[in-house]
Amino acid sequence: MNDAVRLLPATPHSATASRHSPAQRIRTGPETAQEDLVKLVLTVVELLRQLIERQALRRVEAGDLDDAQEEELGATLLALHDRMTDLCDQHGFTLDDLNLDLGPLGPLLPPSGH
Repeated sequence: MNDAVRLLPATPHSATASRHSPAQRIRTGPETAQEDLVKLVLTVVELLRQLIERQALRRVEAGDLDDAQEEELGATLLALHDRMTDLCDQHGFTLDDLNLDLGPLGPLLPPSGH
């Protein structure tokens, strides 16, 4: 059972690095921990923002909202998108950088603009 899961330490770029694609191996360390954490938090927030946006669009399409509510919802979603873009800019990321490759499941987030 001890051999079922084995963690391998990340090694510096070497001959072994060429055999592993970035999606198969994570390289992190104390010097990048803060950046990695910021990116993870931004990714989770972006996922939630997109889920809220999809739910809002379903409510609009179903006719659950009056015109004033639709306007307010649209302005709020636009402000959230702008704020996420600003946060990404502050930390040197783009919204596309937040997308995680889930292997055979595909990307976590839909392509930009969808």
